[in-house]
Amino acid sequence: MPDSTHGGAAVQVPNSSATTVPVSAALANACDSHLHIYDPRFTAIAPIVADATVEEYRCVQALIGTSRAVVVQPRAYWTDNSCTLDAIQRLGPASTRGIAVVRPDATDEALHVLHAGGIRGIRFSLYTDMHAVVGFDMVEPLANRIAEFGWHLQLHWTADQIVGHRDLLARLRAPLVFDHLARMPLPGGTAHPAFAVVSDLLDRGKAWLKLSGAYLDSLVGAARHYDDMDPVAKAWVGAAPERLVWGSDWPHPTEAWHKPDDALLYDLLAQWAGSQEIRRKILVDNPALLYGFEAA
Repeated sequence: MPDSTHGGAAVQVPNSSATTVPVSAALANACDSHLHIYDPRFTAIAPIVADATVEEYRCVQALIGTSRAVVVQPRAYWTDNSCTLDAIQRLGPASTRGIAVVRPDATDEALHVLHAGGIRGIRFSLYTDMHAVVGFDMVEPLANRIAEFGWHLQLHWTADQIVGHRDLLARLRAPLVFDHLARMPLPGGTAHPAFAVVSDLLDRGKAWLKLSGAYLDSLVGAARHYDDMDPVAKAWVGAAPERLVWGSDWPHPTEAWHKPDDALLYDLLAQWAGSQEIRRKILVDNPALLYGFEAA
């Protein structure tokens, strides 16, 4: 667990290879719109990431200077959202929101409890069938049910899956949020047909996109700061800067052997955004609108 310095104080950074603080300045009310909390106090159906509790995540906030957060339900807890709800309360309900995982058998009462607890969307992580909790057949029925809450559907899908379900995505009543740069595969990147599908949804105000997880599709890796993903990220910024949010994806559950540098991931946004005005939109203004935080 490396040490970094933030404001002159030593900061422990679990599940991160950060050794220095970000170059980019912290912004008031900046939001990390994608993180996971794993807490051994709650029963999981799969192995959980160690050292990824609320207390450990506060070290990440101290490192990068974010004060708002969106906790995304991990697959390990299936549809038991207790850990995520607990994290929202412990991080502070005024500054934290959550994304749950539910199935069509969820009762109306259960959905109301989730909303009261700070949940503002549900996730469909279908990028891989491994430990899949939900299915494509559940997307539209659940979209219809959550519309009354003003929630959105958060989608972690492959680019091919996005193209294959373009008609479904176009008719859904609930807003969409695409995870991790919409998983544009390299070397094609924005040449993939999914880029046009997502761009159209962004243009029509039906979708948002997370500038997160650059390491997931990079072919060059950390040694080159994932720079082969720069054209994809900059293309999204150019297409719809008002529909983007940023997330750390801490504790980086897909990266078992080498954890990314969270200071570097934070600094990548400044490089992609190109201006302080757009960076502020992505870190502060856009998440305030999407997740219902008090306006800055």
